[in-house]
Amino acid sequence: MPVNLQKGQKVSLTKGNPGLKKVVVGLGWDVNQFDTGGDFDLDAAAFLLEDSGKVSGSDDFVFYGNLKHPSGSVQHMGDNLTGAGDGDDEQIMIDLSMVPANVTKIAFTVTIYDAETRRQNFGQVNNAFIRIYNEENGEEMLRYDLGEDFSIETAAVFGELYKNGDEWKFNAIGSGYQGGLAALCENFGVDVE
Repeated sequence: MPVNLQKGQKVSLTKGNPGLKKVVVGLGWDVNQFDTGGDFDLDAAAFLLEDSGKVSGSDDFVFYGNLKHPSGSVQHMGDNLTGAGDGDDEQIMIDLSMVPANVTKIAFTVTIYDAETRRQNFGQVNNAFIRIYNEENGEEMLRYDLGEDFSIETAAVFGELYKNGDEWKFNAIGSGYQGGLAALCENFGVDVE
């Protein structure tokens, strides 16, 4: 039975699952029926952060343009351009045993591609969620449904995995940002051209 989290809630992934190594982070969403004249392309990404809350370099930003971290610890499973269908729209695989020692947090974000031009925002997105399941047995461990009423935001931090001593924990964040991917990159210290 997965744990359903509320915003701000933290839960340990490894405490009840000793030896847990590989997890899959699934992110999903549906789009309201408002016609904005174009498809909604939401993009999931992972930022591998140091204690400072920043990346150590651009390789620590895993997204549709950089699908795999050099350590092999984080791998994006590919871009979904429409969000159609049930279940996860995009997935990011994490091998906890391979996460570099300097990385203490992995933040999971979703942004709306080309939001300004397409006049789209998270107010037009429904049923957004993040879930984590054990890759080895398929068991869903936790789920967080973003019930927040976003309106003008074009980017959101869904949650983060973080190291606490020997444990890996998850924090349900659910905070929105204006300014799309560029705002997130600036927040996490990624240089964008």
